Amino acid sequence: MSSADSAVAIIDDDPGSRRAMAETLAPLGPVKEFDDAGVALEYISGHPEVTVAVCDVVMPGMDGAAFLQEVRRRRLGLAVILVTAYSSIAERVLAESDDYLEKPVDRDRLRKRVTICRDRKRLETEVEELHARLDKQYGFERILGRCEAMLQLFDRMRVVAPTRTTVLIVGESGTGKELVANALHQNSPRRARSFIPINCGAIPRDILESELFGHEKGSFTGATGRKIGKIELAQGGSLFLDEISELSPELQVKLLRVLEDRRIMRVGGGDLIEVDFRLIAATNRNLEEEVRVGRFRSDLYFRLKVVTLAIPPLRDRPEDIPLLVNHYIDLFARDHGRPPLEMSADALDRFERAPWSGNVRELKNVVENLVIFNRGRRIEVSDLPPELRDGAAPLLSAEEAGSSIPRKLLVRPMAEIEKEAILAALDQTNGRRSEAARLLDIGLRTLQRKLKEYRADETAVK
Repeated sequence: MSSADSAVAIIDDDPGSRRAMAETLAPLGPVKEFDDAGVALEYISGHPEVTVAVCDVVMPGMDGAAFLQEVRRRRLGLAVILVTAYSSIAERVLAESDDYLEKPVDRDRLRKRVTICRDRKRLETEVEELHARLDKQYGFERILGRCEAMLQLFDRMRVVAPTRTTVLIVGESGTGKELVANALHQNSPRRARSFIPINCGAIPRDILESELFGHEKGSFTGATGRKIGKIELAQGGSLFLDEISELSPELQVKLLRVLEDRRIMRVGGGDLIEVDFRLIAATNRNLEEEVRVGRFRSDLYFRLKVVTLAIPPLRDRPEDIPLLVNHYIDLFARDHGRPPLEMSADALDRFERAPWSGNVRELKNVVENLVIFNRGRRIEVSDLPPELRDGAAPLLSAEEAGSSIPRKLLVRPMAEIEKEAILAALDQTNGRRSEAARLLDIGLRTLQRKLKEYRADETAVK
């Protein structure tokens, strides 16, 4: 809400005083006058455009102190300026009100105080709206997944997010580690401060220290001025170190010291600077193996893995692929001004069978390409890139599927082999369809469609 859209309420049982204050504030925008605080309270409760109330303290019925107390109880988000002729009362309510003025009210001071309170409330509203947008963009619901592994991840994130603890996120490239880190920050008490990401593997090692710790002017060739480092910029907020395994041994030592002492020194500087930040680290490597071979310090590793969040690769959660595909189709259709699209069952089956070595990032890029170049309303197999259209793995042969499928099936009609292979896989996985589909290297939807075609006894499988 802009300043021009907001209104001020004047509450005073003295008509002359009320009229004078209303005339003083009229140039600032709409003004509502009330001689009764109870009536004013009910009006304001239904009119959020009233952002500031100037209320006399001593009035019959509900007085100014009671009005202020009720505003706070109802959480109306209203700035309250109390007006009184008694300085002792003003001292008592000063800590509770947003401001106060003594009678006779100085006109310039009244305008200034109302302007300050109104602008402050406008900024608070904008911050709340920004937080709401960030919640929508970076909240847990934006990390798409319905499989059991992802639901467990969400549960752990909800528990960890409000705490101060260091978090280590592990997962392959493209699984969404930064998205998880941002969601942790956005759902923490530090959400109002900065989330500072830095990819340790994307910055040359000789300048990474300066990026993290900052430097003073003249500390090295090219240091023409003071630079504030990422750690210092994350003051009060969260620092996200992606690919932390790429830190040099020297920087590992310095980071460990920062985590222990909560102080840094800029490169070329002599002063220790107190820092307060939450560290969220991520890696696509096996840090235990890195420690074993001597590439990563064990003490830093144990400092990082207070809480570990593991993001499963996309190939381990094929049941989430339709959800992701449909989400990105809708997203990119809107972004690129394309008409609504859908994907055929056969094309979606190719997506479910693909290995997705680049995980969600790769899938997202493929879908965006399809949306941009599709000229119809439906994405077919023929629209897919060659690696999806032609490279999807066929149904498993008896040898590939395992010993539970007899070799004699190979000399029988293909449709019968296919049916018995599917039923044998279901038997081997105790009727768990997701595991059977994974064993056969086919999409879950394909397996379900085949079962319907075979008119299999649905009570025999889960």
